[in-house]
Amino acid sequence: ALQDTLDKRLFGQHLVSKVVVKAVRGFLNNTNAKKPLALSLHGWTGTGKNFVSKIIAESIYKKGLQSKYVHQFVATLHFPHAHSINLYKDQLQSWIRGNVSICPRSLFIFDEMDKMHAGLIDSIKPFLDYYELLDGVSYRQAIFIFLSNAGAEKITEVALDFWRNGRTREDIQLTDIQNALSVSVFNNKNSGFWHSTLIDKNLIDYFIPFLPLEYKHVKMCVRVEIESRGYAVDEDILTRIADEMTYFPREERIYSDKGCKTVDAKLDYYYDF
Repeated sequence: ALQDTLDKRLFGQHLVSKVVVKAVRGFLNNTNAKKPLALSLHGWTGTGKNFVSKIIAESIYKKGLQSKYVHQFVATLHFPHAHSINLYKDQLQSWIRGNVSICPRSLFIFDEMDKMHAGLIDSIKPFLDYYELLDGVSYRQAIFIFLSNAGAEKITEVALDFWRNGRTREDIQLTDIQNALSVSVFNNKNSGFWHSTLIDKNLIDYFIPFLPLEYKHVKMCVRVEIESRGYAVDEDILTRIADEMTYFPREERIYSDKGCKTVDAKLDYYYDF
C-alpha cells in the first residue's frame, strides 16, 4: 500500500519513493532492530514532506494520523518560547517515554524542524540510540520522522547542476545529495538540527531530499486533485493553474516556488465545487 500510494500520488520524487519504501518496509520486517527508525525529510514547502509522513502513518495504522499511537509536534505551536526550552525538554522526554511504554510501535512526527530552538531536539537523543532498554522501556520499535525546509538550497543546487549539465532529475542518486545535505543541516544556525548530537552520533538513518517540483509535476498535482474530487479534468483550467504558479531561478524558471502547496485554493477558484 505504501509503494502503491507513493507511485500514484507523489510526483517528481523518485529518491523519496525508493528510500522511504525500503526504509519503512525493512524496519517493520526486522524483528531484531537495534534502534528506532529515524527519517529526516528535507526540501522546499509544497514538495511533499507532510504528505509522505501522512502516507507512512496510513500504511502502518488503521486510523493514520488520527491514530492515538501517532504523535505530531509542530515547532512553532508546541515549542514557541526560547526561554522555556528546559521545560520543553522535560515535557518531550516524558511524552515519548509515556507513549512508547503504552505502544512500542509509536510514531513521532516533528514538523518545522527548521524553526525549532537549537538544542531542544537533542533531549530525545537517548531514545534514538542503540540502547536495549532505558528504565525498563525499549524504544527500538518506534519511528521518528523529522520535517524541515533546512537544506533545501543544497538540494536545489544539486538539481540545478544536473539540469545545466543536460542530465535528468531521475539521474540524481541519494549518494549525490545525502552527505552534503546532512552537513548543510548540521551547520545551519537557523535549524533545530544545528550541531545536533542526533547528526553527530549518526542516529538519523536517512536524510531524504525532496527535489523542487517542475511545471510538469505541478500539472500532475492539479490533475490528481481534480480527479480525487470526482470532477472531469478541464485541460485548459489545468494549464492555467500551472501557469499561474511562480517559478525559480529567475532566469531559468524551472521550479515552482510553492511546489503544489496552493493547488487546492486555486482549484476552488476555478471550479464551482
